Amino acid sequence: MLDLKFGVGKLGQFGQSLAKRLEKLGIETIEDLIFYFPFRHEDFSQVLPIEKIIPGTVGTIKGRIELIKNWRSPRTRRMLTEALISDDSGSIKAIWFNQPYLTKVLTIGERVFLSGKVDFDYQALRFINPVYEVLRSDEEQGTHTARIVPIYSATESITQKQIRALTKMALKSVRLVEDWLPEGVKKEYHLMNLTTALEQIHFPADKENIKLAKHRLKFDELFLIQLQAKKMRKELEMSPAPKIVFREKETKEFVDSLPFRLTNAQRLTSWEILKDLDKGRPMNRLLEGDVGSGKTLVATIGALNTVLNGWQAVFMAPTEILARQHYNTLTRVLDKYPIKICLLTRSESRLKDDGLEFNDFERKELLKKISSGEAEIVIGTHALIQDKVKFKNIGLVIVDEQHRFGVAQRKALKEKNKESELVPHLLSMTATPIPRTLALAFYGDLDLSIIDEMPAGRKKIITRIVEPRNRKKTYEFIRKEIESGRQAMVICPLIDPSDKLGVKSVKNEFEKLSGQVFSDLKVGFIHGRLKAEEKEWTMREFAANKINILVATSVIEVGIDIQNATIMLIEGAERFGLAQLHQFRGRVGRGEYQSYCLLFTETGNEATGERLQALVESDNGFVLAEKDLEQRGQGEMYGRQQSGLPTLKIATLNDRAIIKEASAAAEKIISEDRELEKYPKLKAKLGEFLEVHLE
Repeated sequence: MLDLKFGVGKLGQFGQSLAKRLEKLGIETIEDLIFYFPFRHEDFSQVLPIEKIIPGTVGTIKGRIELIKNWRSPRTRRMLTEALISDDSGSIKAIWFNQPYLTKVLTIGERVFLSGKVDFDYQALRFINPVYEVLRSDEEQGTHTARIVPIYSATESITQKQIRALTKMALKSVRLVEDWLPEGVKKEYHLMNLTTALEQIHFPADKENIKLAKHRLKFDELFLIQLQAKKMRKELEMSPAPKIVFREKETKEFVDSLPFRLTNAQRLTSWEILKDLDKGRPMNRLLEGDVGSGKTLVATIGALNTVLNGWQAVFMAPTEILARQHYNTLTRVLDKYPIKICLLTRSESRLKDDGLEFNDFERKELLKKISSGEAEIVIGTHALIQDKVKFKNIGLVIVDEQHRFGVAQRKALKEKNKESELVPHLLSMTATPIPRTLALAFYGDLDLSIIDEMPAGRKKIITRIVEPRNRKKTYEFIRKEIESGRQAMVICPLIDPSDKLGVKSVKNEFEKLSGQVFSDLKVGFIHGRLKAEEKEWTMREFAANKINILVATSVIEVGIDIQNATIMLIEGAERFGLAQLHQFRGRVGRGEYQSYCLLFTETGNEATGERLQALVESDNGFVLAEKDLEQRGQGEMYGRQQSGLPTLKIATLNDRAIIKEASAAAEKIISEDRELEKYPKLKAKLGEFLEVHLE
């Protein structure tokens, strides 16, 4: 029995030969292999006599090879391998395409299992590309056939058979996997032992065992997330925080000074935040609001009250572009207040002081102003935590588009405070519409505020599914908009061209649009593999209207605010979730001009058309996200830019009953024993889980 931490190379010569290829799948150790779960199962368990095989079905037989040979099809020129298999009831042909090596692997007289699709050919039954397995004895049980077979996510360089064979070898060490879930929890929720669950998820005895194994493994994932969330909530409830008293008079003056009325949703969420700030224990709140719903303004009301109480407010954004946008917004709306606001990023040091703006402030001097507390609102990227930045007394941290701002990050900020031992309040913001079920599943430590109402007067973005024959007209329409002074964005699913997927790529589209379609216009491109400074430069050029058309991947889905952009054209729209498409759409329609979102698809699939039609008909991000969650699950809802969502191996957000069970079990344990002293195995597992997933 091999140690779980041993590399897969310890699994004999077979493991050694595949070790490098398995690394691409994130598999390095025997334990990784055991926890690399199949995404589905194929049922080959019913072994039938050949005479009982039915055409048009998937079947399994056990027989003897009577004949096997290679020949080339005169019509298609493909190499075919053909075999004749017989048992006591009859015989059947098997045919494989482009696998001539099979005549060396399979020999006449050998007994085999065959599993696969059966059809008719010239009045005779035949298997098409069946899975085969040679039997050493009549009693031998199949690994790849004659059972319920696991199907794994694999790369081109590794086969299903190879993963199965190695997993079967790795499972000899499965007894070394410690079952960390308390016995009481397993008993209460009728959960399978972990060892059994791991064996049955890979090589199940029957369909019922798959169901039980999945339930246990899903529960484990969701339980650990819930346990951490509830543990953090309890810790925060016991920690002291700055008591930020509601400054009613000044807040009312600020709201009245705005050139528009707050929506009811903005008023409600602002009040929820202000009440939290006044409690003397750390606020931990997620502010959700659709694109353009006014989250930054609500956060500003919290920051204003923090500063008026003598504390510093820190505003952190995931990118320099977004940090700069927040700086511009806050300096504009707080223009009448003698509040020192600064922007500190890798490339910029700016300060707004007593109505004067210094756009290239001395970095060393700015750090002094932050350290002394003179700079009352500090805006920057998450580098503010790691950088050589010291604060005087942080009262409120506002984090944009990173919900998983955990205990470690808070601790880092607290340690940067020169004059306060108190835990800062935290307000996380997101423009990504997260259904309430998802938020409750993953953010049990966060209270939820939702701005579900848009400011009056915003023009609805006109959304259309465009047929391929109308592509030329679409380009003509884009040209007219640009001639009127507007700008356009084109989103592609891929960076590089891919022959296999046949999907639009940024590189190809940029070359086509800049070289042929819009050769007289300025076309730019941006994607995730560019250096940070290249992305920053491109976005500055686009913001200054020096680029007419920007071709991009999903890198632009969060936080780009170009008021002059009126057209969002999305290639391969079927490859994105509705919630993500809604995020793209939200990058236009931010100014006074009528804006448009145009969807091109690579498929005429009816289901795709129906799904995209939901985007045409609805501009409510929460409705669309809920629909996506029902139809496709959380993995497809958001792009890779979406931060804060833990990666789930086997559970999904549609497992609502298991989420409920996991939440109840976690609540019970944390209420009884917050430090998990009675559960040393669980405590160790939670620490390991946090190291990998959250902090």
